[in-house]
Amino acid sequence: MNSTTPAPQDAAAAPPPAGAGEGVPHRLSGLSGKLLVLTIVFVMLAEVFVFVPSIANFRANWLRDRLLVADVAAIALDSTTDIARDTQDQLLARAGAITIAVRQDGKRKLVAMKEMPPEITRVVDIPAMTAPMAIAAAFETLLAGDGRILLIKGPVDEAGTRIIEVVLPEDALRKALFVYSRNILLLSLVISIIAAIMVYLSLRWLIVRPLQRLRESMRRFSASPEDPGLIIRPSGRNDEIGDAEARFAAMQTELADMLGQKRHLADLGLGVSKINHDLRNILASAQLFTERLTLVPDATVQRLAPKLIASLDRALGYSQAVLAYGRAREAPPQRRLITLARLVDDVAELLNLPNHPAIAFENQVAHAIEIDADSDQLFRVLLNLARNAVQAMDGDADPNLVRRLSIKAERRGAVVDILVADTGPGVPARAREHLFKAFQGSTRPGGTGLGLAIAAELVRAHGGAIDLVDLGAGATFRIQIPDRPVDLEAARRAARK
Repeated sequence: MNSTTPAPQDAAAAPPPAGAGEGVPHRLSGLSGKLLVLTIVFVMLAEVFVFVPSIANFRANWLRDRLLVADVAAIALDSTTDIARDTQDQLLARAGAITIAVRQDGKRKLVAMKEMPPEITRVVDIPAMTAPMAIAAAFETLLAGDGRILLIKGPVDEAGTRIIEVVLPEDALRKALFVYSRNILLLSLVISIIAAIMVYLSLRWLIVRPLQRLRESMRRFSASPEDPGLIIRPSGRNDEIGDAEARFAAMQTELADMLGQKRHLADLGLGVSKINHDLRNILASAQLFTERLTLVPDATVQRLAPKLIASLDRALGYSQAVLAYGRAREAPPQRRLITLARLVDDVAELLNLPNHPAIAFENQVAHAIEIDADSDQLFRVLLNLARNAVQAMDGDADPNLVRRLSIKAERRGAVVDILVADTGPGVPARAREHLFKAFQGSTRPGGTGLGLAIAAELVRAHGGAIDLVDLGAGATFRIQIPDRPVDLEAARRAARK
């Protein structure tokens, strides 16, 4: 496909939607019309720069021709001692002169005179005429009126010893200049039109029509950006237009994919909200039944019931958060000072890690480490990472494999580093690029990648960072949570009170 013949699947070939003609510039006021006008103007300007020196050159050649004709007449008259008056007048008429004089060897000789010459208006010394002077004199001749008399003088031989002086009326020169200017103007106009048409057609084929095609594709695509049939097909040109077409097609494809994904996420969010609405009611009922368990005197029930109630409370809170923040945006963290080791124990108990038959769990967090964070949100972060690790190691059936999940932490100044490490198969290379993106960073078949995406969002809300680090076998995630910054000036003002 070339830039002038779009394929049927191209955006330019699709039927225009309603209102598609709005905003389309008129042909004369568009880029094509402006290009045509500018081309004609610039070619005419170029012709003007050619016309100015050419008319000065035409005037100089015309005057030199008159000197040469006068020299021939002077030679003819000097070679004849007795010449009739009529013959002399004919020679002067041929030269267009009133008088002819010859200056040679320091002597001046009047060769012929038709009549007593009138007052000389201007003396033209051809050897002394410079280019600017010649241009100015040419326009002066065009603009001056009739009746001016010129005295022209200049050498006619190579040695410059024979100088001819001719007195003649300027009217003939002025008439010749007008004819020459008219011819130049007509020729320039013809050249300008031909050049303008050729340049216009070339630029329209090379630039304007491809740009119009891009504009049309933009207009149609903006009306329905989710329609893949409206994505422009690059023409394959290897210049800037071709590069722009390729980049625009890539942008359209990426935007269409992104909009399709967002539509999918919106539909999914609506479905999740409906499910959560009903799930919240079920969890509320389960919470009521669980509260009755606290009345059972059994020691095991008394130990597990509070944890079960706390888990149900968290589940109810998550369901409410999904309904309240359906725009996939988490609530700001409510930060408090937390004993991190106890929070890790809660995560382990929820996943039944202390009693897991195949996975060894190690809580290596010192009880002295305290972290400034939202308890529920940090619990969700650790829960997602730990659950992913358990699911990765549960998928291995070999009894000889080491299955171990460990969580440890270290405070370094105002930042707490948390490492969640397992001895599972690790994270595949294809999943690392989009590891923390929803629906793209799943490390196992059937996974959605939401757990890591939620964990990353919650950590960033704390001003922290989460990343995958290579520390040997398995997968190790590092979480960095900084303490809240202290407003030093506010603290000083409070101390003064």
